[in-house]
Amino acid sequence: MSNNKSDASDPGPENRPLLKENPSSNHPPFTDRGNPGPLWYSFDLAPKRVQDGGWTHQVTQRELPSSTELAGVNMRLTSGSFRELHWHKADEWAIMLTGKARVSLLQADGKMFIDDVEEGDLWYFPAGLPHSIQGLGDDGCEFLLVFDQGDFSEDDTFLLSEFLAHTSPELVEKNTSWSRETYDQLPSKELYIFPAPMPSSLEDDRQFLGKHLETVNKYTFKMAAMAPTLSNDSGDARVVDSKNFPVSKNIAAAMVRIKPGAMREMHWHPNGSEWQYWMQGKGRMTVVATGATARTVDFRANDVGYVPTMSGHCIENTGDEDIVFLELFKASSFEDISLNQWIARMPDRMAEAHLKIPVEKIRMAPQERLAVLALTDLAPGQD
Repeated sequence: MSNNKSDASDPGPENRPLLKENPSSNHPPFTDRGNPGPLWYSFDLAPKRVQDGGWTHQVTQRELPSSTELAGVNMRLTSGSFRELHWHKADEWAIMLTGKARVSLLQADGKMFIDDVEEGDLWYFPAGLPHSIQGLGDDGCEFLLVFDQGDFSEDDTFLLSEFLAHTSPELVEKNTSWSRETYDQLPSKELYIFPAPMPSSLEDDRQFLGKHLETVNKYTFKMAAMAPTLSNDSGDARVVDSKNFPVSKNIAAAMVRIKPGAMREMHWHPNGSEWQYWMQGKGRMTVVATGATARTVDFRANDVGYVPTMSGHCIENTGDEDIVFLELFKASSFEDISLNQWIARMPDRMAEAHLKIPVEKIRMAPQERLAVLALTDLAPGQD
């Protein structure tokens, strides 16, 4: 490591706003080494598809090449507007960021699930099952969709409008008994996102379904309202996977809150790569991958982070407000390995042999997984 300050100087042109947003990329800590691959992208760099009734943009494997297992879509619907009835090849996990919406899903047995969701609520729609989303309230809604295919594209879904528009009127008449005059009134191209009148009450829609209302399988979940899975004075984590949200078979998630000055402890995940969505605050993540490659990256709200499978990493709150972010995995269960807990389980001689420091120093570290920790979590006398 050079001690010459001029080594890091940059007398040429600079994009100063971008440098200010990403100081750890411009002046990395001396522990960074090599290149573990892309770890950061932002929805604010992704082009928006704006329609009458809302907009959408996405961060997929095309924007973040390392992320081969998961992709994300950020969508806005104004009051009353629909994301058209559709289906796709990937499972869909979603969280409501603001506002309210009504979601529906048709099962293969002909029963329909319908529910209203609001900020902090989740839904999960398995691949192939048709569903819709409609904005409610005075200002509609905004939500994040996550799909269990890295190369998923929101522009490549199966739509009700296109199915009908591209089937001959003769076949549509045989199938539905609709006349050619009726066929000609159908949409001639995709609707995708479009305005519509506000729906009836949820109770009225459920009453309309009657015996066809799905009441056993629950495709929505109140994540923000659940008690934290792990909590201490430095923050908390809420874990939702197939154990407490049974329909979510292919995507596991945690919503993590870290207070100023605290950190998400050093850890890794044994069952998949991590796809992150940053909802609030400012933080810094270090990722250490194989081959001693390591990189530190800065994040803010609306950014997407990526951690290669099983890579060690940690996240620090570098701002003056809580950071809140999502950890998502293409897996049925959430699993992580705590570095502190692993070291605590090593017998004294094993730990000393590997760490090369006295055992009394080793045992000053936290002896259990804390998920979120601060300096106050260290044992008295820790240096």
